[in-house]
Amino acid sequence: MAEVTYKGKTFEVDEDGFLLKFDEWCPEWLEYVKESEGITDLNEDHQKILDFLQDYYRKNGIAPMVRILSKNTGYKLKEVYELFPSGPGKGACKMAGLPKPTGCV
Repeated sequence: MAEVTYKGKTFEVDEDGFLLKFDEWCPEWLEYVKESEGITDLNEDHQKILDFLQDYYRKNGIAPMVRILSKNTGYKLKEVYELFPSGPGKGACKMAGLPKPTGCV
């Protein structure tokens, strides 16, 4: 198991850098991933996607498929990639503190 330390907090991560424990998500994790993804500022659009991902994960225990993400947030896949350059799985799910998605996110 790998660890990441950022601003005094230590996080256990998998081999791809995703949080191992969703309940360890915190603002420091968000800032860490934001920096590593090259995102300078988070806006309402970012937050809407992150909130949806976290709510969906809490209810279902998995990340939503892209189709569900797009339908429920109103963002087309192209727009999600504009907000999260590494995509909904690697960028958005990682930033939201979800485990690495196994399917098509």
